[in-house]
Amino acid sequence: MGFVSEFKEFISKGNVLDLAVGVIIGGAFGKIVTSLTDDVIMPVLSVFTSGIDFKEKFVALNGQHYDTLKAAQDAKAAVVSYGNFINAIIYFLIIAFVIFWVVKMANRFKKPALVVVAEPAAPVITRDQELLAEILVAMRTRS
Repeated sequence: MGFVSEFKEFISKGNVLDLAVGVIIGGAFGKIVTSLTDDVIMPVLSVFTSGIDFKEKFVALNGQHYDTLKAAQDAKAAVVSYGNFINAIIYFLIIAFVIFWVVKMANRFKKPALVVVAEPAAPVITRDQELLAEILVAMRTRS
């Protein structure tokens, strides 16, 4: 089998197509979560944290003070943007929470698997067991 035919067989399998659809939907879902976090959750969170914007939290490694992250980056200073890391953690927690609920709801609508209970088979009696049973009956009747 040639390379091209192997590739055609691989790409035509259902798993590959399902994966492609999943990646596309995942990308769109990521944009929704980003908007939810940036436009809804972070403003509410900033109310509770006295207006702190996590995107602007950083440490300049050259020891100088910069008013904004953009100013530090324009000055070509090495910075640790821990605020972006906090945002990434918040994004992850939101995605994990939403996926948890999506899976929970999907499992609710999934039909339970039909469990088939097989009848126990009648015990198979061997010829030796038949002879022993006959001997036992004969001994009981003789007594």
